Amino acid sequence: MAELITLARPYAKAAFEYARNAKELDGWHKALSLASLVALDKQVITMLQSPNLTTVDKGDKFVEICGEDISDKQANFIHLLAENDRLLLLPQITELYALYKAEQEKTVDVEVYTAYAISSSLEQKLADTLKEKLDRDVSLITKVDKDLIGGALIRAGDTVLDGSVRGRLAKLAEAMNA
Repeated sequence: MAELITLARPYAKAAFEYARNAKELDGWHKALSLASLVALDKQVITMLQSPNLTTVDKGDKFVEICGEDISDKQANFIHLLAENDRLLLLPQITELYALYKAEQEKTVDVEVYTAYAISSSLEQKLADTLKEKLDRDVSLITKVDKDLIGGALIRAGDTVLDGSVRGRLAKLAEAMNA
């Protein structure tokens, strides 16, 4: 997986820099997300692995599948990926692009797992607190996890705050065994 991300990084960076300079971050994100879904389709994967098609043919067919939902510049990007046999990297390219976009826009998606549904006022208070701590606009997604006894587990990017009862018990057991 790390190797795929490494291969995808220069393409994601190039797409992001172009989109940022053209002030089309959302449009490119939408197009890359669509292309990523197309690249995950089993029939498309089979087509892309076919030795009977040239890279130009693969790029043309891929763009045709995406239809009018992509611009000419985005179609050129897809053709570039096809020429370099990198169309199957589109999910990783899209993932990295989304990270670059979030960094640029100073936003973060935060998932909050709780044992029970939380009130909208508590949700808003949590979002405000996280916004202040992370210095970013927060998009809060709350999910109920019946495996939690109580407390909450918060994931913001690669940061995890474990305030669940299970997490606290694990920390206590670790401290007692140390």
